[in-house]
Amino acid sequence: MSSAGARVLAVNGGSSSIKFALFAGGGEPGPGTNNEATKARKHEEVSAVGGDMTETGSEVSDRVPSQVWSAGNDPGIRRVLGGEIERIGQPGARMRVSGGQEADNISRPVEAPDHTAAAGVLMDWVEEQVGRDGFDAVGHRIVHGGPNHGGPERITATVLEEFHWLSPFDPEHLPEETLLAEAFHRRFPDLPQVACFDTAFHHDLPRVARLLPIPRRFEARGVRRYGFHGLSYAYLLEELERLDGRDVAEGRVVLAHLGNGASLAAVHHGKPVDTSMGFTPTGGVPMSSRSGDLDPGLMFYLARTEGLDAKQLNHMVSFESGLLGISETNSDVRDLLVREEKDVPAAEAIALFCYQVKKWIGAFAAALGGLDTLVFSGGIGENASTIRARICGGLEFLGVRLDPKQNAASDTVISAADSRVSVRVIHTDEEYMIAKLVIRTLGLAGGDMTGMSDNPDRVPSPGAGGSE
Repeated sequence: MSSAGARVLAVNGGSSSIKFALFAGGGEPGPGTNNEATKARKHEEVSAVGGDMTETGSEVSDRVPSQVWSAGNDPGIRRVLGGEIERIGQPGARMRVSGGQEADNISRPVEAPDHTAAAGVLMDWVEEQVGRDGFDAVGHRIVHGGPNHGGPERITATVLEEFHWLSPFDPEHLPEETLLAEAFHRRFPDLPQVACFDTAFHHDLPRVARLLPIPRRFEARGVRRYGFHGLSYAYLLEELERLDGRDVAEGRVVLAHLGNGASLAAVHHGKPVDTSMGFTPTGGVPMSSRSGDLDPGLMFYLARTEGLDAKQLNHMVSFESGLLGISETNSDVRDLLVREEKDVPAAEAIALFCYQVKKWIGAFAAALGGLDTLVFSGGIGENASTIRARICGGLEFLGVRLDPKQNAASDTVISAADSRVSVRVIHTDEEYMIAKLVIRTLGLAGGDMTGMSDNPDRVPSPGAGGSE
C-alpha cells in the first residue's frame, strides 16, 4: 500500500486521558502545515499551559533502527481529525473532537470509568467516522520502552508480554497503554498496531550521560537514565531543520518541552547528548505535580519520620509535589501567575520552576560546549511568555537575549536581532510523529523494514528471573 492510501490513528494515552488523531498519508505538507485541523488543535492545546493481548502479527522482527528518528524524507501526512477523552475514571468524563469542518467538532459526556471503557468509546467513534475498514493502522505512544526498545515496533504478542514485564519501570503509564493496545486488538484483530516509545529518542545517549551512580549490578537489570518526551523532541528537531536548515538542526541545541510534564534535552549533530529526566518521568525539573530531582536521602528520612511506605512516597513525588506541592493550591501556571503578587507560595512555585529550568539550560550549555539554539515547546513553553522571559533572564552570558515584543506575541523567533543564540517557539505534535513512525515502520511509505535483526544487547526484562 502506498502512503497516499494510508489512514493512521495515533493514540496518546495518559493516566487520566487519551489524546487521539486520525491522519491521512500522501502528498500534503507535513510539519508546520497550516491546515484547519492543525489550527483547531493548536487552539485547543493552549489550555495545556498548566495542566499531564493475544497474537497481533508476525513474529518476524519488526524493530526499526535509530535512523528512523532522523529528519527528512517526509512521507506527507495530513491531520484529518483530533481530540481527547478526558477525566477517565473521574466524574464528568468527556470526549472532545475538532477537525477541518464545523460538523467535525463535538464535545459530549461519555462513560469512561477506566481505560478499557474509554478505548471502547474511542473505537466506536472511529467506526462512526471511517467505518470498520476505514483505517489501516494504529500507533500508540508508549512512555517507557525500557532497555530493549530503541525504535518503533509492530506490536506482537511477544511485545505485549514485554510491556507487562516492563510495568515496574513505569507503573503510572504502561498498564493503561497495554490495555489500550489489547482493546484495539480485540475489536480489530487484523489491524496492525505500532508502539512508538518516548524513550527511544534517548536510547543511544552517551554512556557517561546514561549511567546512574549506584552499584553496577543494577545496570544489568536495565536501571539507567532513559529520558522521555522523545516523540516531541524528534518532531522539534525535524521542524527546526525545516525552518532553519540542517546546519542549525545539527548545531548545539537545547530543547525545552515545558508542560504538565517538563523536561529538557541537549542535542548536537542531531543526536541527544543528555536529558533532564532519568529512570522515570518524575526526575529533572519540578513539574505541575512531580517533584523533579530530589536528594535520595530524603526518601529514607520521610519513611522513618512520617511512616511513609514506597507506594506513598511514589504518590507524593508524582502527584502532590512540584508546583502543586510548593504553592499548596494549584498546579496550573496560569493561575499561579495571577496569584503570585499576593500569594507568596504561588510566587515561590513559579520562581523555583524558572530557576531550575534556567539551571538545566546552563548545565546543558556546558555539556555541549556552548549554545546555538534554544527551543521552547509544550503548553507552558509555547504559551507562557512571562515564564520564558524569566527563564532567559540572566542567560545573557551565554548569548541569550530576547526581543520583548516578539516574546510577548509568542512569535516563532523570540530572540533579539543581536542575540548570539537563536531562541525559538515551536509547537510540538506528538500525534503527528506517531503517525509518521507508523507509516515508516509498516512500509506504507515504501520503506522495507522486514528482516531487521533484534537488539543483540538485550537486558533481561524485569520480572524475568524473579526480579521486580
